[in-house]
Amino acid sequence: MKKIENPSLRRMTPEDRRAQILSAAIEYFSEAGFASQTRELSKRIGISQPLLYRYFKSKQELIDEVFQVVFLNQWDPLWIDTLRARQVSLEERLVDFYRRYAKATYRPEWIRIYMYAGLAGMPLNRKYLQIVRDRLLVVMCEEFREEFLRGNPRKSRLIGAPISPREIEMAWNLHGSMFYWAVRTNIFKAGSRFSFDQKSRDAINLFLMGAKSIYPEILSSASEEKNELLQNTSESPSYTS
Repeated sequence: MKKIENPSLRRMTPEDRRAQILSAAIEYFSEAGFASQTRELSKRIGISQPLLYRYFKSKQELIDEVFQVVFLNQWDPLWIDTLRARQVSLEERLVDFYRRYAKATYRPEWIRIYMYAGLAGMPLNRKYLQIVRDRLLVVMCEEFREEFLRGNPRKSRLIGAPISPREIEMAWNLHGSMFYWAVRTNIFKAGSRFSFDQKSRDAINLFLMGAKSIYPEILSSASEEKNELLQNTSESPSYTS
């Protein structure tokens, strides 16, 4: 009888072995969470635990690499170019962006690892949320300003102000609705009969209709708060020794 070779026992290049461990770790952590043991991971791969630690010095180093591959390496700078392509309508830019973003990120292992990391109180989520805020939501808010202040006589003054916390929160509302679709689909297994394109277009249109009516007021309020703060600062007595 021909002996079946276990692929895990084959001699592999260091690069291939590291890639094998990392791929197995992504699948393992997405199933069992981060409290699981590397001993069990080693058994799954068919290697010894000391061999695993030859490639990753600690469990945390392995987790950090999983985060890099699953989250950071998926980030595509072209997403921002898509959002800033003002020759295309804002609606179509957002639909195109979320189509690309969902394809890269809203996968089962991505969602499950993200949720497990949050439940474990790990900093991975906070780090990723900060990246989303700084690289994505700020750009969205800039495009919202350009769209919703068109024809506004105060546009030149309002559009140059720093992005306000309320604007960021509104952008989170849109982004969060997309994320919840991914949670329903990959965690609760309760996907919609409608396609993601249809769901995202509906959510985007609903957001744009509401944002159009209140965005000038949001910017005016932020501008007034800033002016009031500057006035109070200038009127405050100074004390020198």
